[in-house]
Amino acid sequence: MKIEKSSNISKSPVKTDGAKDVTIRWLISKADGAENFAMRLFEVQPGGFTPLHTHPHEHEVFIIEGQGIFVYQGQQHPFSAEYVIFVPGNKQHQFKNTGDSVLRMLCIIPTTAM
Repeated sequence: MKIEKSSNISKSPVKTDGAKDVTIRWLISKADGAENFAMRLFEVQPGGFTPLHTHPHEHEVFIIEGQGIFVYQGQQHPFSAEYVIFVPGNKQHQFKNTGDSVLRMLCIIPTTAM
């Protein structure tokens, strides 16, 4: 069991090649006893972006605040707060903050991807 305010969980810069001005908080993970899924909170600063990448696992994303472009298989899809985005495995994707404020999004992945 875990109950914690997200702002009390430490955040770290995303140091993956191709990422710019992105931080991550591991809200729930294997370290908390989660056996099936991990929940992460990403914050992307204005002009920042996640790397353009591909991986075998799916993930589910909920946009808390901000706006941006979701690049998926070479196509751009605008989004804003309260959008949900499903990313199938093995598909090239990237999130870009195109707004003037921080982009905050929850991302759920299987713990096998950790």
